[in-house]
Amino acid sequence: MDELVVSTEVYADPEDVYAFLLDFPRYANYSEYLREVRTLEGEGGPGTRYALTFAWWKITYTAHSRVTGVDPPERIDWEITKDIDAGGCWRVTPAASESGPDTDHTADDSGGDDPTDRPCEVALEVEFDPGSASSDALNLPALVSFDWVLKKAIPLIRGEAERVVERAVRDLEDSTRDVDLDVYVDSARI
Repeated sequence: MDELVVSTEVYADPEDVYAFLLDFPRYANYSEYLREVRTLEGEGGPGTRYALTFAWWKITYTAHSRVTGVDPPERIDWEITKDIDAGGCWRVTPAASESGPDTDHTADDSGGDDPTDRPCEVALEVEFDPGSASSDALNLPALVSFDWVLKKAIPLIRGEAERVVERAVRDLEDSTRDVDLDVYVDSARI
C-alpha cells in the first residue's frame, strides 16, 4: 500500500473542525479535479455512501466511498468501495491543555478557555494500492493505455491532498494565511 499523510495546525475548535470535515460534499470546493460529491445514503456517520466525480484531462470518473467509522471529534474513517483498494481517515487532534503550575495561561473574557487560542492538528491520511486499480473503470480514448493514465494521475494525488487541506484550513479560520503543511509519503510514485 502507498501512503500519504498531509497535516497542519488549524486555529479552530476541534468540534467545529470535525463537523466541517464530516461534510464530504464540501470537498469539491477545495479540489482542482473533484467536480462533485453526492450523498447516496446516510447523514455522515458510519455507512454513509458518497459518489465523488473526478475530471482530469479527457477522463471523468466517479468513485464510490463509504464512511467506515467515526470517533467524534477526533476521527473519520472512509474507504473507496469499488475499482481500487483505497481508504484513509481525517484525524483531528485537540491542542494539549496548557493549564498547570508551569504555564502562563490566560482565559478569555467569558472565564473559559478559547479553543481557537491554541491550534489543533488536522491530518488527511490516505492509503491505496495502485496495482488493485481496475482497468475496466475508465472509458479511455483510443490509443491511451490504462497504465499511462495511472502513471500520470498518481503523482497528482499529493498536490490534491495538499490543496484540500490548505483550502479547508483557510475556510475554517476564515483567513488567507499561508498554511504550513507537513507531508509524509511512503511511495516512490507520489
